[in-house]
This record gives sequence, structure tokens and C-alpha cells, in this order.
Amino acid sequence: MKDLPFQTSNALMSRIAEIKDVEAICSLVNSAYRGDFSKKGWTTEADLISGQRTDSATVLELIKKPDQVFLIFESNHTIDACVFLQNKKDHGYLGMLTVNPESQAKGLGKTVLNAAEKWMQDTWHISKICMTVIRQRSELIAWYERRGYSNTGQKEPFPYGDIRFGIPKVADLEFIVLEKKIYEN
Repeated sequence: MKDLPFQTSNALMSRIAEIKDVEAICSLVNSAYRGDFSKKGWTTEADLISGQRTDSATVLELIKKPDQVFLIFESNHTIDACVFLQNKKDHGYLGMLTVNPESQAKGLGKTVLNAAEKWMQDTWHISKICMTVIRQRSELIAWYERRGYSNTGQKEPFPYGDIRFGIPKVADLEFIVLEKKIYEN
């Protein structure tokens, strides 16, 4: 496994999240995707879904399982961004890429994405990365497409009725699967 922490810029350090980081990760993710504070950034889902994006029990479960990690990116001992990575053997899964809403639109998301892709390539030697994005998030989908991801045409249902993922405000939510080949084996 790649040694962490590693420096991603002059002021930003990255490391694998630990159990002590669960509450901070949960707070960051929820603040970036849901509620009024999320509207300070451009990644909000607040108009589509209310409630939480995740909870502490889910983040703790994700941190504890093998073949998956949260990378956190911090400056001055404050978590500014995070991303969840999972080794699915034939590909890597990337989810919950999160940047503090007050730090968005400054290139930090691109830095996190590049670091996550490199970490999965260097650590797990995978050749492609997949993710799911809510179909209605056209601006976010376009952002990933500009970074080499493409729509596979696959769709996954939104988990209606499971409040761990929030309370939908619209009836036709679903995920699309995006994919990027990062190198050929």
C-alpha cells in the first residue's frame, strides 16, 4: 500500500481516514450535498433530496471494511475534502468525492480526483474506475466527463425508502454509471 500521508500541494496533505475521522467525514459530506450550507457550493443535491447524505454508522462501516478507504485531504488539521474508494477487483469504485462548499470552484475537486485515481492505480493496479451519479445532476456529470469519464448507459435505482440516503423531493431519481479507463493492463 502506498505510504500516506502524502502531499498533494504546498498546503494540502492526504491520508487514509481512521475511525477518529468518522464524524468529521460525515459532517463534511452532509454539508456539501444537503441543506442550506451546501448551496454555497455547486455540488448540492438539496433541491433533489433532503435530510442526510450519509451517517456515522455508514462511514464507520466503510472505513472498517477491507479493500476500501476514505482518502481525506486536509490543511491546518482541518478536513477540506474526502473521497471514498473501493477495490472491486476488476475495477475501482469512486464515491462521495466531497469538497467543503466554501472551497469549491477553486480546483480542489480536480486535485482530489487526480490523487484518488493515482492512488487506486498505484495501490490496487486497476485499469478502470466506475462511479454512480444521480441522473439529474447534469452539471456534475459534465464535470466528470471533462475529466475523462463516460456514461456507460447503465442505470441503478435510487434507494427510495432508505432514509440513510436522504428523503427524495422528486419521484424519478436514479443513478447513471460513469467509467474511466486509467491505463491498459
